[in-house]
Amino acid sequence: MEFSLIECIRALTQQPRDDVRLGIGDDAALLSVPVGQDLAVAIDTLVEGVHFPPGTAAADIGWKALAVNLSDLAAMGASPAWALLALTLPQPNQAFVEDFAQGFAELARPHRLALVGGDTTRGPLSISVAVHGFVAPEKALVRTGAKVGDAVLVTGTLGDAAAGLHALGNPFQADDKHSSARDFLVARLNRPTPQLAAGSALRGLAHACIDISDGLVADLGHICTASGVAAEIDTALMPLSPALMALYDDASAQQFALTGGDDYELCFTVPMARLANVQSDLSRIGCGFTRIGRIVEGSGVKVRGANGEWLESGHAGWDHFA
Repeated sequence: MEFSLIECIRALTQQPRDDVRLGIGDDAALLSVPVGQDLAVAIDTLVEGVHFPPGTAAADIGWKALAVNLSDLAAMGASPAWALLALTLPQPNQAFVEDFAQGFAELARPHRLALVGGDTTRGPLSISVAVHGFVAPEKALVRTGAKVGDAVLVTGTLGDAAAGLHALGNPFQADDKHSSARDFLVARLNRPTPQLAAGSALRGLAHACIDISDGLVADLGHICTASGVAAEIDTALMPLSPALMALYDDASAQQFALTGGDDYELCFTVPMARLANVQSDLSRIGCGFTRIGRIVEGSGVKVRGANGEWLESGHAGWDHFA
């Protein structure tokens, strides 16, 4: 049964690439890193009940398992190439695996990402994906480069995924407006879009970059710690989706945006002299972005309210062991 599941995954996710010398079917893959490129590698594990609610559609799990890893490559400015998949199932389930692989492949194909190996085993439902990508030497985006005076920017809108998770467990008025907003937020939770094109465009422009997986305050805090600086952000500037504002009051929406995880947007810092270049390059690829604050001397992330007062941002963000 195990080998039939592996063959199902292989058939649904195959992606020919010249740099894959040997893919699924042997003890290890044989891969060729292009001359003049660094290899960027990232891995994430998703566990049922921790990273996705029980009952989440298998295709959505497949998409998200890859998306969260591609988002890490986006934050480095890397282009995806290959992936490894370790799939743990409570019991053999051909229908689940087919749907999972379809969701995985739906995201992989546009990026020419090849699944080159992995493992299947029995246990509580969990998925580990390792991705590999390429970036030119000295061109990768990192967390350590933020400088005092930089602008702090984010792509997309914030807080949608956390609100989507909340909405799954809390019924709303069943009219068209609320149902549409809820569906949008849940889709943002289940099928995040890794900002790969934006990451590539920011190479040579951004001083520092990170993807927002654990929450804006937490992840921007990682940049601040790595760079030895502080950040000030303004809640009045944070980009919030119409769907988020339709379902939640201002205070709740603000808290989702500050501390909610799973958005997988990019947070990055840019010197003021390069803002026009960022505007031009991101607009050209159709990526929305918003300036939400600035880098200052000190440590940590400070949050300014709409009336200019400094706020407590609540918990710092997602922590697996908190």
